[in-house]
Amino acid sequence: MSDIERRIAGILGVPQLAAFATVTPEGKPWVRYVFCEGREDMTIRFATQAGSRKVAQIGSNPEVHLTLGASAPAAGKPYLQIQGRAGFFTDEAARRGFWKDSLKGYFQGADDPEYGVVVVEAYRIELCSPGLLPEIWNKGAMP
Repeated sequence: MSDIERRIAGILGVPQLAAFATVTPEGKPWVRYVFCEGREDMTIRFATQAGSRKVAQIGSNPEVHLTLGASAPAAGKPYLQIQGRAGFFTDEAARRGFWKDSLKGYFQGADDPEYGVVVVEAYRIELCSPGLLPEIWNKGAMP
């Protein structure tokens, strides 16, 4: 794992609130907050309802964007701008693999038909530090 991948994984590895953008059928951006978790493989996951607007928008256009890690801008900590492609999954492995008791306030359980998991596969990540130019990670690029 390269240095930039290690630093990105350090930010992704903390469950956190993120701004998640999709594209509407009219081609306009739509942003909302999601509570997500990232992995070292540069994928990001979060739970959502099957009937949500974001699921429909992902189905029409899987290109998405997330901004995360900027919970305390005054602290000057780095944050991430992530471009990726998203999918919505309701198979048993996805549901059970992501299920947490904290989701009980939103879903009846891992078998709730409205419960599913959005998985974003990042292909470009900008590691942004205040006052510096972003460092770029691209999927498949050599370190």
